[in-house]
Amino acid sequence: MQTVAVLSLKGGVGKTTVVLGLASAALRRGARTLVVDLDPQCNATATLDPVETEATLADVLETPRAAVLRAAIAPSAWSDEVDVLVGSEELESLNDPDPGMRRLEKLGRALAELRSLLAEGELPYQLVLLDCPPSLGRLTRSALVAAQGALLVTEPTIYAVSGAQRAFEAVEETRREQNPNLVPLGVVVNRVRTHSYEHQFRIAELRESFGSLVMPVALPDRLAVQQAQGACMPIHNWHTPGAREVALAFNLLLARVLRTGGRGRHQAIAWPDDDNEASGE
Repeated sequence: MQTVAVLSLKGGVGKTTVVLGLASAALRRGARTLVVDLDPQCNATATLDPVETEATLADVLETPRAAVLRAAIAPSAWSDEVDVLVGSEELESLNDPDPGMRRLEKLGRALAELRSLLAEGELPYQLVLLDCPPSLGRLTRSALVAAQGALLVTEPTIYAVSGAQRAFEAVEETRREQNPNLVPLGVVVNRVRTHSYEHQFRIAELRESFGSLVMPVALPDRLAVQQAQGACMPIHNWHTPGAREVALAFNLLLARVLRTGGRGRHQAIAWPDDDNEASGE
C-alpha cells in the first residue's frame, strides 16, 4: 500500500482534481484505491458519491479504531475498486493550528488498520490518496505524518507558486521532525494553457525553485475536467478529446508518482499495465 498526501497551501489550485484524476488513472490500471477526504469542503466525497455511511473521517480522527474506520469507508459510485473514507464539514472543528504529536498520529494509526478490514479473498488497497485542505493545521499535518509521499499541486500563477513553496517547506519540516520516511514526490502544475506567456514564465520560475521535482507532465486546462466532476464520473470515462488529453496526462503522472515513491526506503509496487502507460490503454 502506497500512501500519498496531495497538498497545496493555496486554495483553488485543483488539489481535489489531481486526487480524482490519479484515482481515475489507478482505476484504469486495475489498482484498488482509497481516497481519504481531509478537506472540510468534501468535494472529493461529493464527486465520488459514496453511499451514506454511519461514520465519517471526523469520527475516525477522534477514535482511530478498526470498527469506526470500517463504518466510515464506502465504495464510490465509480467502482468497487475505488473506496472513499468519507469527509465531513465537522473536520473543520478538528483542524487545530497547533496539535500535539498524539493527535497528529491518529490518522496513521487508523490507516494501519486497513488490512484488518479485508474480507476473505478481498484485495488490499494498493494506493491511498489523502486529499488535504489548503491550510497547515492538524488535517494537513496529520496527512504528512501518515504518508509515504507528498505531491504538491500548483497553478502557473504567482500566488499559487508561493503556496507550493510554503507546502514544500512544510513537507521538509515534517520529514526532519516527525516522519523521516516522507518522500517529496514532486510538483504538479495544473490548468496549464500552453500558449500563455504568463504560464510559461511561472513554470520556468517553478523549475528554478524546485528543479527536477517539477513534474514533466503538466495538466492542461480543459473544460472536460469540470464536466466529468459535475457528472460524478472518472475523467477516463468522459469521452471527449479534452478528456482524453487530460486522462493521458494523469496516466503519466500516476506512473511518475509511483516510480518516485518506490525509491529510497519504500519498495516499488508491481503495477499492472506499466507498458501501456503512455498509450492510455
